[in-house]
Amino acid sequence: MLIALVGVLAMVMALTAPAAAHPDSPESPDDGVHEHELVAQSDPSAALAAQDAFAGNIISDGPTAKVTKNLDAVGVGERNVADATTDVWSYDGYAYTGTFNSPCGGEPDAGVWVWDIHNKNKPSFVGVIDSPVGSRSNDVRVAGLNSGAVLVHSNESCGGGPGGFEIYNVDDPNNPVPLASVRVDDPNPLTPSIFGPITDVGVHNLWLFTQGGEDYVGVTTETAYGNFHIYNITDPANPVLESFWGAEEVFDPGVVASGDFGRNLNAAIWLISGFGASANRFLHDVTITADGTHAYLANWDAGLILLDISDPANPALVSVAIDPVNGSLDGEVNSHSVWPSEDGTIVVEGEEDFSAWEGLVPPTNLTLDGTATPGDPTIPATAISTSDGDFFEANQTGLTGSTDGVAVVVDGGPTFDAVELATAAGSPTFADIGSASGEYVWIGQACTVTSGDVLENTGDFDAGDIAVVRRGACEFEEKANAAASLGASAVIISNNQLSSPWGGLRIWDYSDPTNPVLASLFDTVCSASTAPSDECASNGTYSVHNVVVESQGNKTFAYVSWYWDGMLVLDVTDPYNPVEVARFFDPAPANGLANDFWGVYKEVGSPFLLGSDRNGGLYIFKLKGSGSGK
Repeated sequence: MLIALVGVLAMVMALTAPAAAHPDSPESPDDGVHEHELVAQSDPSAALAAQDAFAGNIISDGPTAKVTKNLDAVGVGERNVADATTDVWSYDGYAYTGTFNSPCGGEPDAGVWVWDIHNKNKPSFVGVIDSPVGSRSNDVRVAGLNSGAVLVHSNESCGGGPGGFEIYNVDDPNNPVPLASVRVDDPNPLTPSIFGPITDVGVHNLWLFTQGGEDYVGVTTETAYGNFHIYNITDPANPVLESFWGAEEVFDPGVVASGDFGRNLNAAIWLISGFGASANRFLHDVTITADGTHAYLANWDAGLILLDISDPANPALVSVAIDPVNGSLDGEVNSHSVWPSEDGTIVVEGEEDFSAWEGLVPPTNLTLDGTATPGDPTIPATAISTSDGDFFEANQTGLTGSTDGVAVVVDGGPTFDAVELATAAGSPTFADIGSASGEYVWIGQACTVTSGDVLENTGDFDAGDIAVVRRGACEFEEKANAAASLGASAVIISNNQLSSPWGGLRIWDYSDPTNPVLASLFDTVCSASTAPSDECASNGTYSVHNVVVESQGNKTFAYVSWYWDGMLVLDVTDPYNPVEVARFFDPAPANGLANDFWGVYKEVGSPFLLGSDRNGGLYIFKLKGSGSGK
């Protein structure tokens, strides 16, 4: 019975993963390289890395906005390495920025970068707190605790290194002192029987907090169950796991403690399901109130979860905020980041979504042929995506151009990004033939054997033409053979894929924390768009990322890092009517790389705002002006 149940879960997990798509069927639509997939032990930023590989380095103008304040970049700590810099935090005149997948731990400059920002106009580089070999230090937090200034940074493997987190004393930021290195395992004894062993997993985010004389760190773990861990670090050299809590408790309260295999299996199936393209219910981020009594969990498709942690050993569920229908432009939930106002009545939540503009992104993981067998295709194949109708079907004959497998060029028309269908043996590749050029001829779905399709436009097909076929209903090998029978030099698989928008902000009214109300959504021009434009670059990333909320007098502002949209400031005093009041985006940075803002930190009570640019390092902004934009 155990084997059967584990087999069921394995089958469910397979259904939630992107289809390998060798059997080409309408039931297995392409997911695109933007998909953001969170599963146990996975890299939560894998989709961003894939997006980096897809995108080139061009400059986006970004959308314009009617603003009433100026957000001026007054200082820059340069780290001009593409896709390198991640989160940012500050404490006592020093800033700390993390590192993405590359460079990876053990390589030069991998780790937490330390900056002296006493002079906001001239931040100076202090040094690097090295990541463990083979790991990345994505998230970093620093706070003054009972034991002194404590820094924690996450570990995620980027080259076979350890997961978990590191603890340092940074009373002297010029000489960080390592105190502890913590490894994280799944806390559920039944996990090996359901998911397989989950040990030494990555940590994606952390939060330091204090209750009286006790110090703690809240940890977002990449376990299957109990994604939120609380460690007592009053003695930071000897961390002690105080408790764990996971979204499975929303589905079935007490499920892990029950030790019941069937209940835990059902919870596992629920955890790997959800809404939209990246369906799962694993925790991504946490923000804890200043008094250390409440934790807001951005729990992906489980929604926004509020916990009472006034007793850190016994977290208690207060509420869940989720609205898949009204809370997103495309039915995603993807609760990624969260920050409450000081009084807790307003909560701003970010929806990270990389499943966007799918019509621009070629299908992935496609195979033409795996073994050398009789009947193997004799021409190479490549695949593209088009949106809102098929470009080639609408222009069945008469178009000319060329393809080398990674691009499909139409003379005098568009260029489509493409992916060559992998072939292990038996079929030629574009490397074998070079590029193919000539007339493009639409021949239909081309499932002549499986479905009895009649090839279209055969009277217009000449030897050496390039055949274009629709994806679906039969294997790619059958389509390629049909094209080859007409004398085609190559075949293009055309995937008709509707495009969806990116992810924006949800703003919640938490006047009654037990019953949060969705007050409004906020999107930029580009995050709400379903296609690129003059102001939204085709290779840009326009999902929202991180947010900080601060109250100033009778006003409440949200400070947001929004990838290629830049750094934004919103007036959310009225959560039902958010207003953008300032934005920064440099259309032509000196380093020639597009602004791509990941992290945000607001100095409390000051006009200074810190941002981390993935391509440019540390930015220091000063917010100037008074109006609210209303």
